[in-house]
Parts: sequence; C-alpha cells; structure tokens
Amino acid sequence: MTTTPTVPTTVPAPGGGTSLVASDLDRTLIYSSAALALGMPDPQAPRLLCVEVHESKPLSYMTEAAADLLARLTAETVFVPTTTRTRKQYQRIRLPGRAPAYAICANGGHLLVDGVTDHDWHASVLRRLADECAPLSEIRAYLTATTDLSWVRKHRVAEDLFAYLVVDRERLPADWLERFGAWAGERGWTVSLQGRKVYAVPKPLTKSAAVREVARRTGATLTLAAGDSLLDADLLLAADRAWRPGHGELADTQWTAPHLDVLTQRGVAAGEEILRRFRAAVLS
Repeated sequence: MTTTPTVPTTVPAPGGGTSLVASDLDRTLIYSSAALALGMPDPQAPRLLCVEVHESKPLSYMTEAAADLLARLTAETVFVPTTTRTRKQYQRIRLPGRAPAYAICANGGHLLVDGVTDHDWHASVLRRLADECAPLSEIRAYLTATTDLSWVRKHRVAEDLFAYLVVDRERLPADWLERFGAWAGERGWTVSLQGRKVYAVPKPLTKSAAVREVARRTGATLTLAAGDSLLDADLLLAADRAWRPGHGELADTQWTAPHLDVLTQRGVAAGEEILRRFRAAVLS
C-alpha cells in the first residue's frame, strides 16, 4: 500500500510568504578534493568542513563560512537540495543547519519528504516517462552496442531512471557523442557530457518539475536556484532568480538567462558566494 508522507510545516520568510531555495550540490555548494581548488591559489586556501564520508574516506567539502551561511539559510527558507545523485548517494551527505524537509534526487525522479520517498510522486514520474520517451532498456542496448572499452571506464544506471558512462575524454570519439545525441533525441532523451560522464536522461525527468511540486506544496512566493551543469539549466530557468558559478558546463557554453547572475568565483569559493547571494535575496 502506497502512502504519502506527512507534509512538513512551511518555513516563513522574512517579510511574509515563503522563500524556496533549490540548489544543486556537487560543484555548486559542495566540492570533492579534486574540485576544491578550481581557480583558487594555495595561499588563499580557506578552512573547510567535510560534509560527506564514504567507506571511511572524506569525499566532499564546503568552506566553514559557507557552512555558517547554509545553517542560517535553512532557518530562513525552505531549502531543497536538488541533485542528480541517487538517494543512497545523497544520504551520505550531512549538510549544516536544519535537516531539509524536502530533497530532490535522481534529477527529479525521487522527491524525499522528511527523508522518506514520496511514492506517489515517483509513480507520476514513471507514468510520464512511459508515455513520452523510449524505455531505458533501449538506451542501454545502444550504449552497449556502440561503445568501446578503450574509452569507456564504467556503465552505470541510476535508480532505473537514466544511464551514464564514465569515459576517458581524451579517447572519446569525436563524432560518437553527436550521433548518440541525435539518436536519443528522436526517442525523447537528452544527452550531455559533463566532466568525465556522459549522461542520457529522459526529457520529462527534470529537476524543475520536482521543484515546482515543492513550491506548490509549500506555497512558496519566491524561488531561488543555483547550479553549474547542463542538467541544471531547466532548474535555473524555472526560478525567479538564479545563479551559476564561473566553472562548469554552463560556464563553458556561456549559458545565460535574463534572471540569471553569472558569478566570477570558481571552485569552493563560488559555493560560498552562492549562499551569500541566496541570503541577500531572501532578506532584501
């Protein structure tokens, strides 16, 4: 029997109404050791807080100043972590401040309410995918048939919703990505290259759809968002105000929108600045 978790009490924003802050995590608010130093010389290295440990190894960090800003933000808004990570990967993270009442995982495929999967939301997502795009099995079959172990390191499936490859970018065939993108596009899927990963994601599977659902439930009057990757573009477009850092795929393609602020900061310093901008927008 499917039950919907209890909807938490909304958080009032200063001045009335509810502010919803939906932010990507990896390379937006939190950073791996490899991503920490993007654009940051060693003499300026900040004090860091580890926010993710896996198999006894620290994986992700934010600055101590960012941690303080986030703790304040979670008390002032409905803060919604909005990630392409699976639920299991997301649940390794321990963010500062009040535990989020809502979280969005698997690029919008799962909506967590007080840490519990909302099965009704997930079922609605599955119905849209079945109606509007080719099945995941067809995408996986194409990837198996057209890729080569000389440049593919791993084949992965996330939550039985989408697929991605971990690749050696230097050996990635120049025309393969374009051919795959065109083939997948005809079947209702989008393809993007982000770092060492090639994502194949159904077009109806979006962060923005899940954020709109949270906004509806909370009665949010202002939605703020941030992200760095191509999979964040729809999220940024759906917000009233949005920010992107000076690194990432959106920066590489110079992606912009009328309500988007482009930051000059890169790496972990950008995460801190994004949180500063969130708070300023909420308190203004």
